[in-house]
Order: sequence, then C-alpha cells, then structure tokens
Amino acid sequence: MVRAAVLPAVGAPLEITEIDLPDPGPGQVRIRLAAAGVCHSDLSLTNGTMRVPVPAVLGHEGAGTVVAVGEDVTHISPGDSVVLNWAPSCGTCHACTLGEVWLCANALNGAADVYAHRSSDGSDLHPGLNVAAFAEETVVSAACVLPLPGGIPLTDAALLGCAVLTGYGAVHHSARVREGETVAVFGVGGVGLSTLQAARIAGATTIVAVDVSPEKEELARAAGATDYVVASDTTAREIRALTGKQGVDVAVECVGRAVTIRTAWESTRRGGRTTVVGIGGKDQQVTFNALELFHWGRTLSGCVYGNSDPAKDLPVLAEHVRAGRLDLGALVTERIALDGIPAAFENMVAGKGGRALVVF
Repeated sequence: MVRAAVLPAVGAPLEITEIDLPDPGPGQVRIRLAAAGVCHSDLSLTNGTMRVPVPAVLGHEGAGTVVAVGEDVTHISPGDSVVLNWAPSCGTCHACTLGEVWLCANALNGAADVYAHRSSDGSDLHPGLNVAAFAEETVVSAACVLPLPGGIPLTDAALLGCAVLTGYGAVHHSARVREGETVAVFGVGGVGLSTLQAARIAGATTIVAVDVSPEKEELARAAGATDYVVASDTTAREIRALTGKQGVDVAVECVGRAVTIRTAWESTRRGGRTTVVGIGGKDQQVTFNALELFHWGRTLSGCVYGNSDPAKDLPVLAEHVRAGRLDLGALVTERIALDGIPAAFENMVAGKGGRALVVF
C-alpha cells in the first residue's frame, strides 16, 4: 500500500488515501517518487477544464527512483533516477510521423487504463495524465520514463517533467526567440518563471514579466525579468512604452484567459509573435477583426508541452542546469507533503507563489 491523492469525481475535493499498486507487467516500471510539482493542469483536471477518467490519482510532473521493471524494459534498471514524461509519443500517428511528437494523437491513451485500486474497497483507479505522480509510488508505461542525466538533484528534477520543458520549449521551439529580441511573459507561476529563465538563456534583452500580483516581482526578476508590470487595462500600453513604443518581439501567455491572450497579442510589435501556453476553458473566447489581423501582421500560435520532444530536450536542459544557466530551485516557492496539495491549489487560484513541490 502507498499513500496517494485521489480525485474521486470532477469538482470533488482530493482525498489522501491508501492505494494498492500491482507489480509492473511487461513494458511497465514501478517508481518511488522523490517529488512531484503541483501544476495548473492538475487544477484544470479537478474542475473539469480538462477531462480524464475518474476516480484518478493526479500529478504529472515528477521524478523518482526505479523500484522494479517488467519484462521487455531495457533502457532503465532498478535504482536508476528518472523523470516522468506524462505525454509519451506513439511514434506512428500522423503527428509523430511529421516529427511533431508533442501533438501525438495517442499520448494520453494510458489515462483510461485502470492502474491501481483503493485499499479500502478495491475500487478502480485511473492514472491521471498517465503517470499518477501524486503518490509515494506509481506504476507507469516504460514510455513514460526518461533517465535523469547526471548532476541534477533528484527532487528538483521533477520540474523538468512539465514546467521547464513547457517554458523552455515555448521560447526555443515555438516562439524561437533570437538573441537581442524583446520578450513579455504573462503569468509568473512555475511555467512563467521557466519561460523567463529560457528567455534570458536565449539572449533576450528586454524581458517584461506581467502578473496580477505585485508580490511576484522579486521572483520574476530573479528568473531574468528586466521589467515588471502589474496586470491592468493599460498593460499593453506599458509594455510598448518599455520598448520604444513598438511592442515586444515575442509575448508568451502562460495563463489561459481570453483577456490575457488578447493583451499579449496587443503587446507585440507589428509582425511580432504571440505563443499561448496557458490552458483555458471553452468559454474563453478571443476575438479579432479581419482588418487588424492584416494590418498588424502578427502571428498567434498555440503551444502544447512547449512543442518539445522530452527525450531530446531533457539532456539539453540538464546541461543548462549543470552550467548554472537554469536554476530549478528558483522555481519552487513552497515544499509540501501530499496533504498540502489542496492548499497549493487554493494559492494557485489566488495567484500566489511559483511552483509548489510535493516532497516525499
């Protein structure tokens, strides 16, 4: 038996309870979690913005140690340190054959599986976004397991599984920020802080962080922001004032709200690029008129998981960490136990802090 955070139904509070895990079968791996990040996507699963089968053990940003492997698993062994990849590519769907593995049509098929049972009554449990990282241990498909490169603290490595891959990828793969360009980042949570660090690594000059909370300015500047704007009706105007009245070359939206997406778009220069990372609900409608689309010549694009290939990007990120360019610990504003997750969700809704990290 292991302790886990179970979502019994959409809209219901999490339950910290004991679950029974099976031994890993063929192509599966059992992992003892060292840490799991509390991501906004987990909150989106609890409120129904994103849907997965329930009841489920949530948590998708994690790292830990391999306990056991099933038959046919050869790329890792018991005792290895690993990072969880919640969206493994199948390699055969149309997107994968195009090399766009972040759009894999089959990436979340595993979320429908029954992977464990409640200890109290034997009822079925699903693995959230494939990996069920809000638990002391988990059993996952071997495709969800990436070896952790050497020299990276195992606890902080959990952040590589989502926040850092997403933020770094938004800058380097989606927006393709070039040295000397100007960047605005909307939302200073775990992904936003990762995006700020990635913009600094890319060589951006002016880096504007935008958030509703004045208290996040210190966090943002430590991550690489050169300027800080408290979100308001005049945000786009303030950003243009910081960039010679032109607007930034690139805006990255990490919130998922219609008003923020629209403001990010308006904050870019003529011909600028806006990348939307935040996951919003179907009710968040963004509108443009045909003339402004023509006149401004801006590009607006979605960004899934940072448009990243985790197997290729993880070693690159690890090198940035080892070289001191990427500070994983700076993303974490709170280290909690499993029973602290509901409070971490509340802080997220209130716009407080960066990344909360569950440490086992």
